[in-house]
Amino acid sequence: MGSSPTPGTTTVMTMSPVRDNHVVALFPGQGSLVPGVGRPWASDKSWNVIHELSEVTNVDIAHLLLTAEHDEVVQTDNAQIATYALSLVGWDSYQRRMSSPAVFLGHSLGEFTALAAAGVIDYVSGAKLVQARGRAMKHANDVAPGTMAALMGGDDGAIARLGEIDDLWLANFNGEGQTVVSGSLDAITELERRGKEMGWRRVTRLKVGGAFHSPLMRPAQTELDNVLATTTFHPTDASVLANVDGSTHNGGDVWRTLLSRQLTEPVQFMSAVLSLSSDVTHSLEMPPGAILTGLTKRIRIFREQSCVEPIEEQL
Repeated sequence: MGSSPTPGTTTVMTMSPVRDNHVVALFPGQGSLVPGVGRPWASDKSWNVIHELSEVTNVDIAHLLLTAEHDEVVQTDNAQIATYALSLVGWDSYQRRMSSPAVFLGHSLGEFTALAAAGVIDYVSGAKLVQARGRAMKHANDVAPGTMAALMGGDDGAIARLGEIDDLWLANFNGEGQTVVSGSLDAITELERRGKEMGWRRVTRLKVGGAFHSPLMRPAQTELDNVLATTTFHPTDASVLANVDGSTHNGGDVWRTLLSRQLTEPVQFMSAVLSLSSDVTHSLEMPPGAILTGLTKRIRIFREQSCVEPIEEQL
C-alpha cells in the first residue's frame, strides 16, 4: 500500500487493504441518503445490483438514487431500500477487487446490509426484509406520528432528566455527547423548548419519517416478524456486531431475534465500536456518505479510515 497514512485520516480506498482481520466494514443507515447520491456509481459494473433488486422488489431503485426529488427519496420505505441497495453496490464493487473484511457493523438499517455482505442472508432475502421493514415503519408512523432529535453536550444528569418528558425514549447511543432520542411530536417539541434547561447544549430535530427504535414502532412489529420468520439465516465465519447489545455474533437464527428487537430498542453503536478487537485498525465505509466514519473516529482510534468509491468503467 505504500507509505503508511497519518493516523486518524480519512482516505479513498483505491488499493488492496491490510489483512482481513484488521478491517471493519461499516454500513450506514437511511439518514445518509440524499437526492442524486447514486450518480457516481451508475457506470460501475456493480450497478447491476440495482437492477436485480429492483426486479425482486418491484421498486424503481435506480430512479430513487438518480432522479427522485428530496421528499420522495427520504420517505421511509423508499430511503431504506435505496440505501440498502446502494451500500450493496459499493460492497460488490469493493469485493470484486479486494479481499473481504472479517468484521461487519451496520447502523440501524445498515445492520441488514451488513448481514447481507457477511453472507448471513442473501441479497434478495435482505431486500425483502428491508422492504417489509420500511413499509411497516411508515405505517407505524401513520398510526402514531413521531420523530427523532439529536442531542449534543449533555452529561449523565441530562440523560436522566429526559425521563421528565412523557413519550420520549433513548434511540441511538452514537458516542460521547452524541445521543439520539425518539418520541411523539409533542415530546420532541417539549424537548426543543426545555433542552438547555435540562442540560443539553443543542437539540436538533431530525428530518426522519418516524420515532425509530422506540415503542412507537410497535405497530410495525408483526409485519417485520412475519418476514423474519420465513428468512433463512446462514452460518458465517465473519463477525457481525449487533445494534441491540453491541456484541459480536456470527450467523444463524440468533439474528431473527436481534433484528426483531432492533425495531423498538435503541442502537448501541458506541458499545459496538468499543467492543472491536484491538486488531481492528482500519474502517471501511460503504456508500452513501461517510457519517459512520465521522462517528467512529470520535469513539476510538483507527490507523486509517476509508470510504469505498466507484471505479470509472463502462458497463
